[in-house]
Amino acid sequence: MELDDALCTHIEAGESLVIRGDKDERAVLCSGDKTYDLKMADTSNLLLLVPGCKTPDQLSGSQDSTHLLHTQIWGFCSSYWELRKQRPKLKKLKQLLMENPYEGPSLRGQEENTGNLYTMLDLLERIQASEEEIQAQLQTIHACQVDGYWRMLDFDYEMKLLGHVTQLVDSESWSFSKVPLETCLDELGPLEPREMIEHWLNCYGKRSAENEGVFYALDEDKVCRATALLLLQNAVKFNLREFQDVWQQSVPDGMGTRLDQLKSLALVDRSSEPDTICLLRVEDLSEDTLERFNHLFTLREKWTEADITPYIQDLCGEKQTTGALLTKYARSSTQNGVKVFNSRRPVAT
Repeated sequence: MELDDALCTHIEAGESLVIRGDKDERAVLCSGDKTYDLKMADTSNLLLLVPGCKTPDQLSGSQDSTHLLHTQIWGFCSSYWELRKQRPKLKKLKQLLMENPYEGPSLRGQEENTGNLYTMLDLLERIQASEEEIQAQLQTIHACQVDGYWRMLDFDYEMKLLGHVTQLVDSESWSFSKVPLETCLDELGPLEPREMIEHWLNCYGKRSAENEGVFYALDEDKVCRATALLLLQNAVKFNLREFQDVWQQSVPDGMGTRLDQLKSLALVDRSSEPDTICLLRVEDLSEDTLERFNHLFTLREKWTEADITPYIQDLCGEKQTTGALLTKYARSSTQNGVKVFNSRRPVAT
């Protein structure tokens, strides 16, 4: 296996590299924080495996340097594993956790379904990504640990917690930028587990410690985005103007809704009459670049750069831009003075 300087240093420091992937997946190699694609490469130079082999600089000045050494060749190979850093495959993580989402504490006399639950060790066995990348994604999808297992909150339960907190903020006339943790736990503790209330605050707010205690500044964009998702998932398409009115009425008083809060979550169609909006989450799209572009061009023949960028941003590798991806997978043209992109090949609809 050919290792770069960073991975050599990693191994020499006593750290490990792990090969991950289920039986039906292509194997990847992971360090503690990065993921690499394993690709077999051929070499024109035959590689000989010699035990105890010494290089000329290791022999320099020794008694062996003036003698011909006879050694036994244990084996040979004409190929090696080449490593290429790649994006971690994290879509499967949410799929696994959604097999048994957390819907709140079990009612008295009812036992919770304990099937399809995963510890971190289980996830490391199944997900093609490094531990650090998995931890970061768990935070992104609002997962938390319950009794040692990683769980995603059921969306309706997450919205229930949002309602509890925002109603309390309104009743106490608090500022959204300074919500006291302890008071929230004391007031809402009888309704929901205290750890779930704190988890929700960590997901939707920024924590700060002051002399009077711990406070959270609620993130307006995250609250508005979650409320929009609640509305959009119940309809195929929404009249844009009507949606914006209902959306603004649905968020807590004092918060403002903007369409740019819905990047990579919803798609606005201004070519229809009237303008419409529909749910389109980037997390639901394929992780394969070609499949992603094919699907997007199936949904819409021509895209502006502003519309398509949120749906391909996560496909960019190191030092790669969305512009480079569009150059490779799409063809540009001008329509009514606006630059648009369409597929380079016919797309089956």
